[in-house]
Amino acid sequence: MNAVDRGVETLDSIVIGAGQAGLSTSYHLRRLGIEHLVLDANEHPGGAWQHRWDALTMLDVHNVAELPGDTPPAHTRERANQAVPSVFAAYEEAHDLPVLRPVHVDRVTDDGGTLVVRAKEGSWRTRTLVNATGTWTHPFLPHYPGMETFLGEQLHTVDYPGPEHFAGKRVLVVGGGASAVQFLGALAPITDVLWATRREPVWRTGEFNTDAGAAAVALVEQRVAQGLAPQSVVSVTGLMLREQEQEAARMGVYDRRLPMFERIEPDGARWADGHFEPVDAIIWATGFRPAISHLAPLHLRSAAGGIQLDREGRGTTAVADPRVQLVGYGPSASTIGANRAGRRAALGVQAALAAARIPAPTGTR
Repeated sequence: MNAVDRGVETLDSIVIGAGQAGLSTSYHLRRLGIEHLVLDANEHPGGAWQHRWDALTMLDVHNVAELPGDTPPAHTRERANQAVPSVFAAYEEAHDLPVLRPVHVDRVTDDGGTLVVRAKEGSWRTRTLVNATGTWTHPFLPHYPGMETFLGEQLHTVDYPGPEHFAGKRVLVVGGGASAVQFLGALAPITDVLWATRREPVWRTGEFNTDAGAAAVALVEQRVAQGLAPQSVVSVTGLMLREQEQEAARMGVYDRRLPMFERIEPDGARWADGHFEPVDAIIWATGFRPAISHLAPLHLRSAAGGIQLDREGRGTTAVADPRVQLVGYGPSASTIGANRAGRRAALGVQAALAAARIPAPTGTR
């Protein structure tokens, strides 16, 4: 579709984002017969996965392409930034999902009870909204004194070009999450690496089964139920080394973790005790935050800083405004959670539309 101004037409629902959560929601909205449109900022299908580094294969991801009514692709050595977009493109076509791209939404406002989705490409009026923008476009980069003086290369996860780029360079990986572990595993066999984290990493020694996953999601739900800013699901599952990281583990990389440095200097990092490590590059594997700034005009955030969701944090409906659903936020910000949240969001849209409709006259007696 080409971007057009929808004028005064009011849709039943608009989904912002055509990644896994957005496509899942669109599928269920279509099954419920709810007129809607999916607005996607990317020029091509694939969500954030089309922007991932080339070295990331389908062996490195789990259920990332799981969509309702579809079969996930096999775990192969195919590049994830090619396999997933291919799956998503075929899915959009097979289910005739109404995706419009590229549309860069910058704000959502309320016009007399009707939501108005505004972008440089046009504006659309809608009775309900499903936000499925995820986190990839909102990387978190902490600030440390001297960052601006560093003469080497500084990259966030979102800009990671793959391990070969760093061959022959001394690299400092910053962060205690899954991405940091993966980067260290890929880099250690080919170059000199250091690892610094703000907190002690939590390693999982037991099997990550269904019960363990449910317990981890429950911790995120508790925060969302209180209106707190959500932690990622990965942050509470604990870290595990995959087969790809075993060589780095044998080299002792994960045992040589350093506490967080105090400042960055032109040619390296310095710790509070005066210890200095020269490095050529710094990879900030410091995570992401929900990409929800465009929702600010709706005042959905609680006093605690997050968006409170219904069903004690297990739902997708914004408590502050039941017209708005959030998928890929909080407990549904995982590949399995995002898929399942699509159905809940579609039902939430259906409920909001039913609550807003005025019953038709029944005649006079």
